[in-house]
Amino acid sequence: MGPAEIHAGESLIRRRYARIGFAVLAATLVCGAALVWLAYAFGSAQARRAVEASASEALALQSETLSGVLEKYRLLPPLLARRDDIIALFSLPRDREGRDAARRVAFEIAGYSGAKDVAFADVSGRIFASARGIFDNSRLNGSALLDAARQGRLGRETRSDDNERAYVFAAPVRRDAALIGVIAVYVRIDRIEQTWSLSANPIAVTDADGLVFISNRPQWHQRRLFGPVDDGAVLTGDPGGNGVVAEAGEPGLGYIPARRELPLMGWSLHVLADRAPVVAAGRTASLVVVLAALLAGSLSFFLVKRREAYALRQARADAEAHRLEHLVQERTADLTQANAALAHEVRERTEAEAQLRKAQNELIQAAKLAALGQMSATLSHEYNQPLAAIRTYADNATTFLQRNRAESAREALGRISGLVDRMSELSRTLLSFARKPGTEIGDVALAPVLEEALMLVGPRARNAGIEIRREAIVPDLVVRGGKLRLTQVVVNLLNNALDALCGIGSQGRPDTPLVTIGAHRLGDRVALTVDDNGPGIPDALRDQVFEPFFSTKGVGEGVGIGLSIVYNIVREFGGTVHVSGAPGGGARFTVQLTAAASTQHVLARAS
Repeated sequence: MGPAEIHAGESLIRRRYARIGFAVLAATLVCGAALVWLAYAFGSAQARRAVEASASEALALQSETLSGVLEKYRLLPPLLARRDDIIALFSLPRDREGRDAARRVAFEIAGYSGAKDVAFADVSGRIFASARGIFDNSRLNGSALLDAARQGRLGRETRSDDNERAYVFAAPVRRDAALIGVIAVYVRIDRIEQTWSLSANPIAVTDADGLVFISNRPQWHQRRLFGPVDDGAVLTGDPGGNGVVAEAGEPGLGYIPARRELPLMGWSLHVLADRAPVVAAGRTASLVVVLAALLAGSLSFFLVKRREAYALRQARADAEAHRLEHLVQERTADLTQANAALAHEVRERTEAEAQLRKAQNELIQAAKLAALGQMSATLSHEYNQPLAAIRTYADNATTFLQRNRAESAREALGRISGLVDRMSELSRTLLSFARKPGTEIGDVALAPVLEEALMLVGPRARNAGIEIRREAIVPDLVVRGGKLRLTQVVVNLLNNALDALCGIGSQGRPDTPLVTIGAHRLGDRVALTVDDNGPGIPDALRDQVFEPFFSTKGVGEGVGIGLSIVYNIVREFGGTVHVSGAPGGGARFTVQLTAAASTQHVLARAS
């Protein structure tokens, strides 16, 4: 076989495999496009079901929250309407003295019930006295409240006057079966909105007219939701500008709405779930399929080219077989060696994968051991303080019993019992840290927290000869947080200050070692400060003191997690903590927490 014949045979092989490659490419493109569409649809559908399920759960939760707040005030008007002193108010003259007397009673009722306002109206619906005068310019005449009262029923409706919003319960006041007036209780709507403020999704309540009455988006008030909010719909905004612009962060994504009717109140509750996760899930699934299709196409191209090369080699071998038979044997040996090398490569890759899995398992085990060590250190640190106090009170109780001071011994044993309860609560708290379900945050009075913390660290301070001075604190300071964990914060800060004074030795200690704790108001925040007159913390180390296991103490004197615990707890409460120099030398730790609504009300009333 001559060179021309060999060249013609190779050209035929190349054309054949070119057609095969084109067919494989076309099939890959068609199948890839179909798979991309299916992947996008499947991923989006899965993500949408998850988003809708989450929205339904949020809808049920917020519905119960809303109903619970309103149910708290539902029976208040009928109960008040039966009191003789309330009935007597409607017989007072409508002069200034009579209205003032009725206003004082209304203010008292609003104060202990927490209502937004309490109003008394005559049979015509005219309000003649109210606690706070929010709706004094309004009348009950012509409303469903007065009509219900005349029929002997509990009236209820929404009120919105001069940017004030409330839900109103009204009950008739009768004397000898005759209607003499109406008592109305206005429920605060802003407290409901405060419970929704932490939700990432928009939440809104619309009245019978379709206007937004309650929402965690203040700019939506008195606006109409765009489009019909039905299951399966997607809100993308209002081009006319008359409704709520319900567009998500990325243009065109919008929200997936969920709705629940509240027929008793004539409201509709809406939760608008962000559609971005649905689109992102679809895009991610499509991207995975695209990458798989590219990989499959590349692999197919590689196999076709490899097959083409093999065919060309086989053709050349066949063409020269009759005269170069010994070369065929050599080629066979080469192929055998190539197969052996390939098998060796397969074995090496298999061993590498096994080693990789072993390394991954070792990393997982190391992570578990690290987590266990950190938790053990945390338990040891947090239990040492109450255990030391229990030891002190137990010794005191023994001494009291020996001296026949039973009452003092009983008091010491009671404090031991309280500390045991605190350790039990601490155990439950540490377990909740491990599960990390979320942190319950509520209103916490600051004064009892400081008292408990001073009780826990007082014995250690007295034994060390260190004075703890409590500055004058504004009464009724209330912050947002958790009582037990806030007590942990104060105890850890006080112990850190004691450690600073105890660790400098008798020669470097000031004449009067002193720790000062105080709290004051800063706008809508409450600042808690702990000062010591010790050596202080160098500027270069202040950014590291809140890191886990960082400590300026000597070896064996601490594990360095107390300030890390303080930092994490304060951050979960939405607050801040930082260290600076104290005015009289030493270190100052400042914790800023959000003031509770009760604190803001007390201070506003005092001013």
